[in-house]
Amino acid sequence: MGQLRTLKSGVQDQYSDGKAAKVWHLYIGGNKRTAEYSDFITSLLKKHKVNTVLDAACGTGVDSVLLIEAGFKVNSIDASDKMLKYARKLRWQRHREESMFDDWQIGEGDWLDLENCEDTVEHPTTGYDCVICIGNSFAHLPDFDGDQGTHRLAISNFHKMLRPGGILIIDHRNYDHIIQHGKLPNSSSKLYYQGDRIHNIKTSVLHVDGKCTMITLDYEIDISGCGFADATDLHREKKDGTVIPVSQFRLSYYPHTRQKFDKLLKDVFGEDADHKVLPDFQENPEEGYIPSYFVHIIKRK
Repeated sequence: MGQLRTLKSGVQDQYSDGKAAKVWHLYIGGNKRTAEYSDFITSLLKKHKVNTVLDAACGTGVDSVLLIEAGFKVNSIDASDKMLKYARKLRWQRHREESMFDDWQIGEGDWLDLENCEDTVEHPTTGYDCVICIGNSFAHLPDFDGDQGTHRLAISNFHKMLRPGGILIIDHRNYDHIIQHGKLPNSSSKLYYQGDRIHNIKTSVLHVDGKCTMITLDYEIDISGCGFADATDLHREKKDGTVIPVSQFRLSYYPHTRQKFDKLLKDVFGEDADHKVLPDFQENPEEGYIPSYFVHIIKRK
């Protein structure tokens, strides 16, 4: 990847390389999501009588489109201008034929300074019914001072965006498993993403003074037939013997463990806040099931 773009708050945009954003769009399967995920998220929002949604990590706009199609009023922000390029293109394509996309607002948003994305997104005066930050997006935010103060500020800003009774839906990978075993759980491949272009994902765990401080995932994505392969790309052999061009990119994440993330949310929303955690969106997973993600749903009082 090229040089990282730095936001006003000091957070670096890991997708600032335009090619990395293109490859990520392939990884997530273009504009598709798994049916199980789509059914879960729309049913959950309807259960909580949600109308307005802030998609706080919209990326290329896949979730926002899904929610608009389901009848929700959505505003979308992301810290990566390269990702937003895809979302805006998608909005332009869809609004020409479907009026439901006319009111879709998209803007650049820094979680540490959410109120100042008003120049591109107009927040409802009474607050949103729901803020979503999913796809392991929150783990991109570093812990600048080593005390999770940065994380707490971002969660506090999400909290401020909600109306009383509104819900935050936020997730993170199963970092407890990754730290212990040094690799992703076996259940990780198709939870969010419909993409079939994942050739390999390598996991690295960084420890400093005996404490895990960073997880790095090195992705190899099949880019055959996509029109943007170049001389810098490597070639790999698939199990069937086919040789394909692959694009490599690396993303780094803060390793949120389940217990510490629970505390982080309760520190902001209150110890008595209505808080539910779903392993891979499942209400009742099988005994011994090892999830890829923990999905948190917490309500503002």
